[in-house]
Amino acid sequence: MLDIDTQGLWIFGYGSLIWKPNFPFIQKKPAILTGWVRRFYQASPDHRGTKVCPGRVVTLLPDPTEKCYGMAYQIANTHREKVLNYLDIREQKGYSLLTEQIVLLGVGSVPALVYIAATDNPHYIGPESPKDIAAQITKCTGPSGSNLEYFLQLRTALQKFSPSEKHLDDIFQHLHQ
Repeated sequence: MLDIDTQGLWIFGYGSLIWKPNFPFIQKKPAILTGWVRRFYQASPDHRGTKVCPGRVVTLLPDPTEKCYGMAYQIANTHREKVLNYLDIREQKGYSLLTEQIVLLGVGSVPALVYIAATDNPHYIGPESPKDIAAQITKCTGPSGSNLEYFLQLRTALQKFSPSEKHLDDIFQHLHQ
């Protein structure tokens, strides 16, 4: 039985945190964040691109009809400060920290911290056609690797526990054109 009480803080990841958390955790569980939708609308001038060629990474937009699947990590209280300091640096280009209720699949709901890049941040690119998003993803690379690798890692990780997402599928269709 999963212990979801005060054993530690929960963090919800919906992008690279799904497959590459790079911090210590007690446990991880697939989870759902209701009322939000994942979109490749955030520029990445520091990780998956550069200032000259910013990559595209995901953020969340509010949508009461949607659900976002991701990975939740339970962080021990003894690691809380170290993990949050690390994530504040990792998510520094436009992301803000919110507390949202998530559902751990098959377990129940818990409050979790979520980094979200709001539409008013300086690195928010916004919507473009799937073809244009794919073109940007295929050409950009930054210190953390290629933007294409980011997209493919995210899609592969989600396929293990999440229903397909039209936004991701539409971009994927244009990656090889």
